Amino acid sequence: MGIAWPLFGHRAAEMSFHAAAVSGKLHHGWLIEGPSGIGKARLAQRLAAYMLGARGPEDAPFDISDDDPVARICLSGGHPDLRIVHRELNDKGKLRQDISVEQIRELTHFFSLKPAQGGWRIGIIDALDELNRNGANALLKTLEEPPEHSVLFLVNHGTMPILPTIRSRCRVLRLGRLSDDDVKAALDLADAPREAVSLAKGRPGLGVRLSTPSGLASANAARALLRSLPKPNDALVTDAMQSASQDETALQAFLEEILAWLADRAETDAHAAKVWLETSRLSGQARELKMDAAQTASKLIAGLYGVARTH
Repeated sequence: MGIAWPLFGHRAAEMSFHAAAVSGKLHHGWLIEGPSGIGKARLAQRLAAYMLGARGPEDAPFDISDDDPVARICLSGGHPDLRIVHRELNDKGKLRQDISVEQIRELTHFFSLKPAQGGWRIGIIDALDELNRNGANALLKTLEEPPEHSVLFLVNHGTMPILPTIRSRCRVLRLGRLSDDDVKAALDLADAPREAVSLAKGRPGLGVRLSTPSGLASANAARALLRSLPKPNDALVTDAMQSASQDETALQAFLEEILAWLADRAETDAHAAKVWLETSRLSGQARELKMDAAQTASKLIAGLYGVARTH
């Protein structure tokens, strides 16, 4: 027996939601935001199961046992009053680029029905960053006219701007990066490879995701390139470009190393702070503009030179 959705480091957010739930004045829309890989979707699942009747111990009501009858149904994906929306596979078996407007309309229809078990209807959108514009507009209609006994959790990684009208209709739970101890505990529980710790940077989910051969190779190539600045040799630049271009995981590993390097310098260097902001936006822009990995890696590297010359 274990916890159905183990989570580390976000007790304050859970207690904020719990206070609202027991007050009888629960908001219908909750925006759970923060960097990817810190447990936002898992938090949403814990809160959803709680609203559907699952309970942990009195001092930790969201630490729900995996043998709880409600938790078992939620884990199986079969709970009639819970709908989780995420990107689906296309006809070729590949992940679609975004969450479609049809998926949001199906969620709206789901909310129009009475709860099958007489309690609440719960929806989770994972994630807002992956909604197209039509989907976002359709979602806004649901938030503007929320059905009774319904709660919608919106996971937001912050890689793409969201409609201000969506934000204004939600209560926000802001989650931060985890402490080193919490990262290690989460990675140990996930039985992640030891390399995941150095890749995580406060985000255990990210550490697990990047612990692939291409992710590790790309991270190492980025570190070698960064150590050689401001005058890297051509071989290091070429290796970095090729490593980062291997696949989506490799590109993300490369991006994360560069962002961490820029963040260290941003506290004392205004130019580094500007480049950090531009770089953090680049991943969302690359997806929106359908840039290939080599183009994106080239832009990432180009942004480093001006910062390196000031240190």
